[in-house]
Amino acid sequence: MAKEEKIPRQEMPVLDMESRKTTFREVAQGYSPETAQLEAQRCIQCKKPKCIAGCPVEVDIPGFAALIVEGKFLEAYDLIKQTNALPAICGRVCPQEDQCEKECVLGIKGEPVAIGRLERFAADAAYAAGHREKPPRVEPTGKRIAIVGAGPAGLTCAGELARHGHSVTIFEALHKPGGVLVYGIPEFRLPKRIVEDEIDQLRDLGVKIVPNYIVGLKASVDELFGKGYDAAFIGTGAGLPKFLNIPGENLCGVFSANEYLTRVNLMEAYNYPEASTPIVIGKHVAVLGGGNTAMDSARTALRLGAEQVWIVYRRTMAEVPARAEEVEHAKEEGIQFRFLRAPIEILGDERGWVRAMRCQVMELGEPDESGRRRPVPIKGQEEVIECDVVVNAVGSGSNKLLFKTARDIELNRWGNIIADEITGKTSKQGVYAGGDIVTGAATVILAMGAGRQAATAIHESLMAAPVAAS
Repeated sequence: MAKEEKIPRQEMPVLDMESRKTTFREVAQGYSPETAQLEAQRCIQCKKPKCIAGCPVEVDIPGFAALIVEGKFLEAYDLIKQTNALPAICGRVCPQEDQCEKECVLGIKGEPVAIGRLERFAADAAYAAGHREKPPRVEPTGKRIAIVGAGPAGLTCAGELARHGHSVTIFEALHKPGGVLVYGIPEFRLPKRIVEDEIDQLRDLGVKIVPNYIVGLKASVDELFGKGYDAAFIGTGAGLPKFLNIPGENLCGVFSANEYLTRVNLMEAYNYPEASTPIVIGKHVAVLGGGNTAMDSARTALRLGAEQVWIVYRRTMAEVPARAEEVEHAKEEGIQFRFLRAPIEILGDERGWVRAMRCQVMELGEPDESGRRRPVPIKGQEEVIECDVVVNAVGSGSNKLLFKTARDIELNRWGNIIADEITGKTSKQGVYAGGDIVTGAATVILAMGAGRQAATAIHESLMAAPVAAS
């Protein structure tokens, strides 16, 4: 054990700073084969690996690490794919530090194994070699499942069900599948080619994807069952922005992060004028919030040409929920942080455009239900931040359109679907749900875990159903 622990955790090479500020090229560059093998050697191959339990999709982490050490990179990828439908994506955007790596024994006295970086390496090695998952040799079951939403939960559920021999169709509201992977996460953190390749592999399994199809508008859930589907999974995510309800929020130059990132990512505003969708490029941009979406929005604004970008957050750095790596990258790129500030009014000019934002200065009080110290206003203390664009990244919720035609699906007080934690079963017979539409805005890997669990439950239910007499 001592020998392995002496190997330091291997750093991830990153794109040079000048390129990072002016292009949307991926920042993290990935391990070389030699670096990956060195990092994989740090895994001490625990007899009872807690890292597997810490992974929402239960990837055999020691197993694929051992294969990387042996130089069997494609075999490592195949092992990961047994439980993780989207390894190239998870290796880039999942918060491993709060999940699998958090459980690594090496982390007790030092740095945990860089599990996410190794997962990414294996997936990238497979991509470079043109190595793809082989469609399973299973007999078709004759069962049809409708998946509503082509985000992480829906894609994972679809892949698992297809591997069981079921006929799976995904109905996606937008013109491209991928959900938050496509419209929410910027190119510099998750290249679109990676998402497209992972989705193409699902098509290879026989999954059919129908874009521009809004369930709840074009067809209700009941109408899907009427078309011959035996079960349905809802994975529509949490794409509805939350507003602050403060004066000036309707001024020109104020965006929700949902719209801002969608315009840049899905509609390619970053490639304007080559792409036909423009976006307001502010010189001084204020981004509200402290999560990954806020970091993505701020770093996007910088790449679009902003001279100055602030993250405005009502707590302190200690309470910032974004991944440490994303915060560090934001700092490196020159993003400034204004802590203990809560916006109370957005000020406009005579043309109706943003010119500044008035903030209440805060201090931290007692912890709230989240366990973080609650921000409390300091009476009489305010600050005005001069800005011409404001991006609201304080949170998002569920879109209620689907439920207008499915009132028998029970929702909680936040408008999220109430579903069984293990099976994903909802109050409506034959309907399952998972991901952000159930939990509220969370992580990609948690949504994937929910999709995988629901797929297991759907498969078991359908296979247990009696066969109708001919």
